[in-house]
Amino acid sequence: MMNQTESLSQPLNQPEFVATFRFFSRFSFWIQLALSAVSGIALLFAMFSRNLSEQTNNAGMGFGIFLAIVGIVLLCFRIFWDFRYRLLGRRMQAATPQFQPSREDVIKTLQIGLTVSLVGLLIAFVASEETVAVVLAKTLAQPQAPQAIAAYTPENVIRSLDVFVALANVNMIGAHLCGAITSLGLLNWVEE
Repeated sequence: MMNQTESLSQPLNQPEFVATFRFFSRFSFWIQLALSAVSGIALLFAMFSRNLSEQTNNAGMGFGIFLAIVGIVLLCFRIFWDFRYRLLGRRMQAATPQFQPSREDVIKTLQIGLTVSLVGLLIAFVASEETVAVVLAKTLAQPQAPQAIAAYTPENVIRSLDVFVALANVNMIGAHLCGAITSLGLLNWVEE
């Protein structure tokens, strides 16, 4: 029976695993690319919909935009990493064992992808919670009775900026969740 270090250095060339690895890496790549495109477009709309001449007393929305940008950067890295999964899947199908990646290389690659997805998921969740809290605070600050329209204040108006930032963060949560599930599932299969 092989010991642990010998089994980690052996290449992964099981046809069933390689086919599954390539399918899920391709699936994850395209889903994350689509969701990141929606997030990026929504974030661009949010940044361009801000009226720069108008001073708002809402630092919370600025922090939400900052977290969304950090989440997009992590998502871009994660998409690059999913493309690397695809290349790793091709290497697994190599005819010569010297070009095939070892089990340890595959595990390290999957662990990095999982870590990036979990950090991105956390950042997108915090950004989403913060954005929803700002929108809720604006909603609660508005008068509830129809006769109280005269008490209108511009700081408490829910603008398209608020909704775009919330949309970007929710899509980032979905994209990072897809990446985390893919990495976790493949990692679980490799370690069996």
